[in-house]
Amino acid sequence: MSQAICAMPVRQLSSWKRYRNDGRLQAVLLFLPPALILFSIFVIWPIISAANFSVYKWSGYGELTEFVGLQNYRQLLDHSVFHQSVWNSVRIMLASIFVQIPLALGLAMLIHKKTPANTIFRLMFLLPYILAEIASGLIWSFIFDGDYGVSGQIAKALNIDTIYILADKSFAFYAILTVIVWKYFGFHMMIYIAALQGVPNEIIEASRIDGASPWQIAIYVKLPMIVHAIKLSVFFAIVGAMQVFDIIIPLTNGGPANSTHSMVSYLYTFGLARQNIGYGSAVGVVLFIACVVTAFTYKRFVMKEAR
Repeated sequence: MSQAICAMPVRQLSSWKRYRNDGRLQAVLLFLPPALILFSIFVIWPIISAANFSVYKWSGYGELTEFVGLQNYRQLLDHSVFHQSVWNSVRIMLASIFVQIPLALGLAMLIHKKTPANTIFRLMFLLPYILAEIASGLIWSFIFDGDYGVSGQIAKALNIDTIYILADKSFAFYAILTVIVWKYFGFHMMIYIAALQGVPNEIIEASRIDGASPWQIAIYVKLPMIVHAIKLSVFFAIVGAMQVFDIIIPLTNGGPANSTHSMVSYLYTFGLARQNIGYGSAVGVVLFIACVVTAFTYKRFVMKEAR
């Protein structure tokens, strides 16, 4: 026991010498400082600045003189539109988890094998994700247009009253959910395809020899072996749902009557667009805390088993 204790510093010294001599120390000293500087400038400093702005009433111009303490946060928590935006973000999250992800997983099960036809299908399903969010929103805004869009033409063909989907509080947010599912399911599908292609063929062949049907192989063999990919995909869906912005602005701009705002579009509309930077910073701080807490909680209780 005493010999092991005496030998420990020697081993640590030997490890340090290897670390220094094999070039890893030089690589750390070369690449870590620039990364820390960039991270501090573009992440740490904006967070600190936003926290500072959030306790002032400030338009973005001039000096920070009107200190209001937590008034921006109290106003935020009392604002019904903010409550609606939080609920909308939760609904986007639920649609992503229970509609978008099962759709992506089902398609991945069908086209994960490496064939020319499947390659074409993958490209087709991935195209919406490649398309820019603003472009996607503009395209779908024309599709939902009650006068000249596809929905308007269908209503005329069926000889029914035209429904202006994006101007109706009963339908506008469901239109947004439709576009979000269409836009991002290809991303999740590619994650599942990559995971499914990593499942050993020997296990699948053994299951077939034992008499398992394709459905049983998918449920009892493939799914348990890609649980890590599903957990990662759900994490992306949750964090992405809290940051949706580019789809909403060209579709509804938060309307009608501020009923379709997400947390980010609410920040933009009631903070930046109205030159109320202090209030917008308070929204940003709340959103940042929500994202960080969600990410760390998910990593702590879900992703720990996926490592």
